[in-house]
Amino acid sequence: MHTLYDSETFSVTHMLANAVSVDLPPESPSDGEQALLVPQLARHGFEIIDKRSGKEVYLDGSWAELFQQHISAWQLKTPTQQEVEETLEQYAELAQNPVLIH
Repeated sequence: MHTLYDSETFSVTHMLANAVSVDLPPESPSDGEQALLVPQLARHGFEIIDKRSGKEVYLDGSWAELFQQHISAWQLKTPTQQEVEETLEQYAELAQNPVLIH
């Protein structure tokens, strides 16, 4: 987990998949066996917490890809805090889950 953004109104955390490569001993019968031990689909995502409403949304799949595109654009041209907050506000509209423990 990496906190990417934290303000009075929003918090954004990048959740990293636990896809760790596992090396089997040389006497292993096949590479197919190793495929069973290593996750085949790394699922990264982003958790956006709207502190005003006390709700959070977890973005994965195509939503995470779209959000990653925003982050990449921000790295090329540093946005103002207002621009970041406006973008997060759009995603926060998806938030349905109350934040219970953080």
